[in-house]
Amino acid sequence: MDDRIFLVSCRSYQEILNRLPVALEQFRDLLPADRCARILLKPNLNSNMNALTGNTTDLRLLAAVVLFLKDRGYEKITIGEGTNSGFYRNRISVISRLQVDRLARHCGVGVIDLNRSRPVVIDLKNGVKAQMARECFEADLFINLPKLKTHFEVGMSVCLKNMMGCLVGQENKKKAHDALAENILLLNQAVKPHLHVVDALVAMEGLGPTRGTPIRLDTIVVGTDPYLIDLLCCRMAGFSHEKVRTLAVAEKKGLLTDVHHRIVRDLIGESPARPFRPPNPGPLAAFIHHPDRQKFFLKIRNTSLFTRLAATDWFGGLLFLTGLRQDVFVQEEMRIDRMDLDEGRCDRCGVCSDVCPMGRFFPDDFLDPGTCLQCLYCYSACPKQAISYSGEAGFFAEQERQYDRLIRALFRKPHLPSSGEG
Repeated sequence: MDDRIFLVSCRSYQEILNRLPVALEQFRDLLPADRCARILLKPNLNSNMNALTGNTTDLRLLAAVVLFLKDRGYEKITIGEGTNSGFYRNRISVISRLQVDRLARHCGVGVIDLNRSRPVVIDLKNGVKAQMARECFEADLFINLPKLKTHFEVGMSVCLKNMMGCLVGQENKKKAHDALAENILLLNQAVKPHLHVVDALVAMEGLGPTRGTPIRLDTIVVGTDPYLIDLLCCRMAGFSHEKVRTLAVAEKKGLLTDVHHRIVRDLIGESPARPFRPPNPGPLAAFIHHPDRQKFFLKIRNTSLFTRLAATDWFGGLLFLTGLRQDVFVQEEMRIDRMDLDEGRCDRCGVCSDVCPMGRFFPDDFLDPGTCLQCLYCYSACPKQAISYSGEAGFFAEQERQYDRLIRALFRKPHLPSSGEG
């Protein structure tokens, strides 16, 4: 067991750039000697909601890891993710909507949708065969970059759950849901990332993984053991590990041990800084997704008739209201013609600079469109609503509807110290 684990406190992109490499250097023994080695970075891009909502891996973290590797001379770096099957089914590119492809081009690295990868067949529970992306097995260095968030089916989604995005296409993701916690562990036994870098900068509580509430922890967790990290994150959230199905099953199988518990107690103690609200999907969704009944619902959900009905506005809306559906699949793309800054509203608080994944310093760099990803982090976080954009909101209008007030309030509040900060 490799018990190396580090909590890195970061309140801004500049602090990420300064502090994360110090932690990553503790794992230099994992770095390939060959500068042409194949490196795969696997973020969590489960929806088209940006990282400040608590949904997806922060572009600031992704950029910082890429720069760390580029600074050490590595040439073959690829960002890969098999995005949520609903978006994949609706032919929506989450990678593009989150501007991950723009970031990749700017940094000079590759990007791939693992849903379209060449497969490797693995075994799931009850003799079921599933396909995982070949790149996950062939990488000389595989870095997992999950988001810390709640999950209404398994309790929490961190390192272990993020391996679901390595499955190729919708059908294979469906297969895994038939015994989700057990199959997640089988995925992690089939493919083992060398390093995990957890985005807990803006985490998610409540009805995760896509409809919860963002919570600022301003923390990154780095380590090699996914069971240790997930247990640490569980304790940071104030959850009992027995309520997190992946950890409960892992303990029964001997994958989570007393040693893991001792290390976590020594690191952060017993009391989190602020317990997360647990995922409460509502009575109907909770009843249906109980482990004793979920398999029957999945048989219905995986039929072509249900898939067609779920794509309609009326039935899809009903599923969303009941908690049985987490995402809204908006077909209209966003178009940004220009960004504007109201200097009369701006009080130079620096929030926009803190959240910019390109390291831009506002307002001085505001008028430089060449370095802008159009990720709208600055627009979303500005407490004074001093930043605006012209164009078409498209799918982004749904994020504004659900999260605009929450994100701005988040960045108006004083910093919440994370567990073990210091």
